[in-house]
Amino acid sequence: MSAGLACFLAVQLAVAQPAAPGLTITVLDGLGAINNINQREPRTIVVQVSDEQNRPASKAAVTFTAPAQGASVSFNGSGTTQTVTADEQGRASVRTRPNRIAGEMEIRVNASHEGRTGRATITQFNMAVPKQEAVSGSGSSVGKILLILAIGGGAAAGAIIAGTRNSDSTSAAPAPITITPGAGTIGPPR
Repeated sequence: MSAGLACFLAVQLAVAQPAAPGLTITVLDGLGAINNINQREPRTIVVQVSDEQNRPASKAAVTFTAPAQGASVSFNGSGTTQTVTADEQGRASVRTRPNRIAGEMEIRVNASHEGRTGRATITQFNMAVPKQEAVSGSGSSVGKILLILAIGGGAAAGAIIAGTRNSDSTSAAPAPITITPGAGTIGPPR
């Protein structure tokens, strides 16, 4: 057999081989997270790696890669790339700390185990979130607003009942009751 024919057959055999089934990466914690660049508190990203039969891929090598520029995070206090080994449940986790640049970022996750690979992307956001005192104003909170609205609603219901029980048709109509809630504020969970 000529060298050219042997090379052609080798290429044909390589192309005809079915690809190895892939791994599935499921993000358990960290997807869509908002990282406060003012506080730069650590956050944990957790993924689970499974094979084509949905079994945990224990001991899979899982690499997390954050952007090298712009909004990003560092892993476990080091660089923007971290490789860890999945545990017996196929779970792998890393601790992250945001840099001081606001914006959207994509953290890439690659897993490999016994010749199979899988990929996933985790989108997170670095934002300058105001301090809690600035968000809550002068001590107001959602609980207080709900309490005020409940009391106001009870007062309105009492006024309506009292107004409908008045048997004297010559009396003046009761003044309308107006409930005006204060300005609400929206902020991160406490």
